Amino acid sequence: MSFTSGTKLGRYEIRSKVGEGGMGEVYLAQDTELDRTVAIKILPEALASAQQRLQRFIQEAKESEHYGAYWSE
Repeated sequence: MSFTSGTKLGRYEIRSKVGEGGMGEVYLAQDTELDRTVAIKILPEALASAQQRLQRFIQEAKESEHYGAYWSE
């Protein structure tokens, strides 16, 4: 599932797609509540529904220097 510029996902507004791979698609977005630029990874349904894989993704995100947001299809 691809998003176009201006699409809103909760408090995030998509600006552009920056990449994609086996773990999903990555978008540049604006956090409208904190007024900052973020990267959002859109997880494929198979990944988001596999509890162990989703927990691993969340743990890695928490440990990263720049914690962002994730969204499943």
